[in-house]
Amino acid sequence: LAPAHAPRLIEPVETRIERLGLLGFDAVLVEPFTAELAAMSAETFIEKVLVERMRARHVVVGSDFTFGKNRSGNAELLASLGARYGFEVHPTSLVAYAGALVTSTRIRGLVDTGDVATARVLLGRPFSLTGIVLRGHQRGTAMGYPTANIEPHNELMPANGIYVANVSGPVESARAVVNVGVSPTFNVNHLRVEAHILDFPPRPLYGSTLTVDFLERIRGEKRFSGMKELVSAIDEDLVEARAIFAKERAAESG
Repeated sequence: LAPAHAPRLIEPVETRIERLGLLGFDAVLVEPFTAELAAMSAETFIEKVLVERMRARHVVVGSDFTFGKNRSGNAELLASLGARYGFEVHPTSLVAYAGALVTSTRIRGLVDTGDVATARVLLGRPFSLTGIVLRGHQRGTAMGYPTANIEPHNELMPANGIYVANVSGPVESARAVVNVGVSPTFNVNHLRVEAHILDFPPRPLYGSTLTVDFLERIRGEKRFSGMKELVSAIDEDLVEARAIFAKERAAESG
């Protein structure tokens, strides 16, 4: 109802539906949040949506879940009316990590500040973005570091900086160093996502869809005095990225 104030989605709805499909869901209903829905009482939502439309038999919610006008509905109301309408309610316990609850708000905050490593722990997977590869200015290629310039679909973006990531699409889970930012050295004023794929023969990816799984942030974005200083920083980033990937491999092998 107020898009400017709506929480940014951690991932696009389409990506979420794909994940649910991989978990074995046969169908997903995405209910648009309209003025009519916002004004609906919790009891009416249960009767009209859960019972009449969905014919629910099992309802799974967080133990602190609320719904309906003025957030009047909760897990207890669901259980009470579930007994009347013939569905079971399964409240799930809240989860804490490092002394604080795991919530979407907390995860957004971590991504906003670039702490994708902790966000990865809370999500149980890397924070990711997906986008189309567009033709860039070929600056990376000219410097010897070709990049895939990605136009992301996501609402939520990690803080500007240099990241270690895995990318997938036409390339199968390749390692990459990814820049998120505005390229201040070149006075670019719009957000860019540029992925330099390691150990992969350069080939055109224009028009392809790439998914970037962020593993760790190396540093924030910087303005350099010239090309020589920029190339030196890129070389240092690549050394650190390879060390992080080596640590990842060691952890996976046990």
